Amino acid sequence: MNPKIQKVDYRFGKAGRLAPLLAAAAMILWAALSQSNVNGYVLAFFAALITGVIFTKDEKAYGEALVYGLSKPMFGVIVLAVILAAVSGKLISASGVVQTIAVYVVEAGFTGRLFVAASFLITCLLAFATGTSVGTYFVVIPILFPVGVMAGAAPEFMIGAIVSGAAFGDNLGPISDTTIASSATQQADLGTVVKTRMRYSLPAAAGALLLFLLFSGTKGGSLEAEAADAQANPLSLIILVVPVVIIALCVMRKHLITALSWGIIAGIAAGLLSGIYKPEDLVAFPGGFSVSGLMIEAITGTAGTVAMLIGVFSLLGVLECSGFFEDVGALLARLAKTERSTEATIVLSVGILSMVTGVISVAIVALGDLIHEIGEKAGVNRYRRANLMDCTGCVFCFLAPWTVHCVIPAQLSAQFGEGAAVAPGSVPFVNYYSLCMLVILAVAVIAGYGRKGPKVK
Repeated sequence: MNPKIQKVDYRFGKAGRLAPLLAAAAMILWAALSQSNVNGYVLAFFAALITGVIFTKDEKAYGEALVYGLSKPMFGVIVLAVILAAVSGKLISASGVVQTIAVYVVEAGFTGRLFVAASFLITCLLAFATGTSVGTYFVVIPILFPVGVMAGAAPEFMIGAIVSGAAFGDNLGPISDTTIASSATQQADLGTVVKTRMRYSLPAAAGALLLFLLFSGTKGGSLEAEAADAQANPLSLIILVVPVVIIALCVMRKHLITALSWGIIAGIAAGLLSGIYKPEDLVAFPGGFSVSGLMIEAITGTAGTVAMLIGVFSLLGVLECSGFFEDVGALLARLAKTERSTEATIVLSVGILSMVTGVISVAIVALGDLIHEIGEKAGVNRYRRANLMDCTGCVFCFLAPWTVHCVIPAQLSAQFGEGAAVAPGSVPFVNYYSLCMLVILAVAVIAGYGRKGPKVK
């Protein structure tokens, strides 16, 4: 805990200290069972903050703890990244490039299981480029999902392929918040983290692709949806300059915010010069104290996510200042004796917390300092620690049916009719990427796969 921040004490001892966390967990469960959107999770974290006021002994110290959580540099980076990623994603989705790719896939004869596998690969690429799994759902599902069902693929496997691809992008993408958080908390170079993570993510992706090709179900009939009438526009492919620029700059180790900004600039220039966009498509002032256009739509569309991040980091500040993480650290230290037991402790702790909160970056940020400490003592390489944390999150958080990775895809599928609706509880069973990663994690911890590597100073 920061020595400049006053410790927050609670009524009823440890029970009172756990009250905010339990309130968040209960609200998250309620929201998940009610098939809520992201706003339900926003309420969960703010309910936790309000609950803490009831149990705290010093309201001033509690308020300072909230602000302390928001003062963490990671908060500013992630919030700006979310907003800029939304703008870049909007430029991509509104250009018609996803529809164009989908049409070409169908014309090439990728129907049934082949379309499911192709959807997995397309989603992998888009999620990797944008670094956002939830954002990828909103871009990909309205197009690939109905086209895939029309092409004979079973709805649940289409959703499974898209969620799996999003998990891959979230896991390996250099601009993903989980990649950034895992590397930053372990003081590991981002570029090297991505390179070393390939030994985990690529085998999991290959396994998932094989499973989708072999075991995806098919379904006869057709689906009437607007997305099914999508027309190919080869010119829209020029907007792929956005992810290309972002990825290139990240590989060159430019700052994330800088890379996203240049990607947006490149997308705007390409869109205007090619005629895909008109200036008023991007920004317009129609009068009546209003603003319209893709830019403002993307920015305001992140309000729910930004609000959730405010609640998340505020809660993290409260938990840290209450000594909660110190107690968890003491427990972890007792369990982490050897290199293998330390790795197992990392996987279990991040896995449980990511399932409870429903947000991988929360678990990583919350446990980052503690894992850094016990990992250093046990001799676990910092890149190994970063990879275990991120890969664990992309397993447990994606396989928990009450998280956004199951609820949002299920909700989006339901808009195409009862016959296409997929239940949140069925999504984990067709998320082959996370299931394959679970096997790889077990082999990594038990057999030591990926443990040995170049010496790190």
